Amino acid sequence: MPIDVKMWRVAGDGSLREVKKAELNAEERIQKWVEVNISVISEDYLLIGGKVATDSGKELDLLCLDKNGDTIIIELKKHKTPREVTSQTLEYASWVKKLSPGRIVEIADKSLGEKGALEKKFKEKFHCELPESINRTHKMLIIASEIDDSTENIIKYLNETWAVPINAVTFNYTKDDKGNEFLVRAFLIEPHEAEQSTQSVHHTTTRQTLTPEEVKEEA
Repeated sequence: MPIDVKMWRVAGDGSLREVKKAELNAEERIQKWVEVNISVISEDYLLIGGKVATDSGKELDLLCLDKNGDTIIIELKKHKTPREVTSQTLEYASWVKKLSPGRIVEIADKSLGEKGALEKKFKEKFHCELPESINRTHKMLIIASEIDDSTENIIKYLNETWAVPINAVTFNYTKDDKGNEFLVRAFLIEPHEAEQSTQSVHHTTTRQTLTPEEVKEEA
């Protein structure tokens, strides 16, 4: 079931006053917030590209690296149907998977504004050198203001049954009666649980994962 997040403000007299969910003019605002501060998703992510052009002419919303040098593909749901956003995320992942370390560095340096920027930013973020072997594996994350039943079912099926490293995160925007704004984050699958699920399937199946093409068919 989609996650229903509610928030209450504790008043001075000890009573609870519900903070109503405000209209979030969709994923455009979420994307801006995430681009400015990727830590709202994870402290372990370094944003290395936005609106990254793929070989098919489409644009991947956000591309990140973690401390291990592995890539994270982030896609905003926007006005896509559940099947469209999942399929598109998988399509981008199949493209990213084939990128060489040199190409990843090229994308990052272009986005960050100068040659050698990735190595510098990586060291500042993680306090270690950029690994020689990057993009050995990847994860996928769908971001939305809300997740419907269909999207939830698809993501959980791919993650739990086929060990596909895909997850979703929602951001609920609220504003109280004093005009204070709040942003509440909720993962569809807790990150450590998603990772455990993937490892569990890997250990209990003779065939670890579907090919990208098969995954898109399953979705």
